[in-house]
Amino acid sequence: MRSRFVVPLVLVLLLLFLQVQLWTGRGSVPEVSQLRHKLEAQQDANAKAQLTNERLASEVKDLQEGIEMVEERARQELGMVKPNEVLVQIAK
Repeated sequence: MRSRFVVPLVLVLLLLFLQVQLWTGRGSVPEVSQLRHKLEAQQDANAKAQLTNERLASEVKDLQEGIEMVEERARQELGMVKPNEVLVQIAK
């Protein structure tokens, strides 16, 4: 009679142990969800960094190949003008 209750009791305890591991242990459902969110955030950051890298690589290529980019940068950032050229600034 006693052996009839031992096997189900062991099985129930094993089931409870597995449920606790599923919800609180390593690789649990909440941890996997949190890691998925971190992965999505990192993929977004990587995509933004990739776009920035491509833009910077394009600027470097332009700077290496052409003088127009250098002139444009000098005009925008430094306010430089060519000889016999008049700079007109409009105040807002």
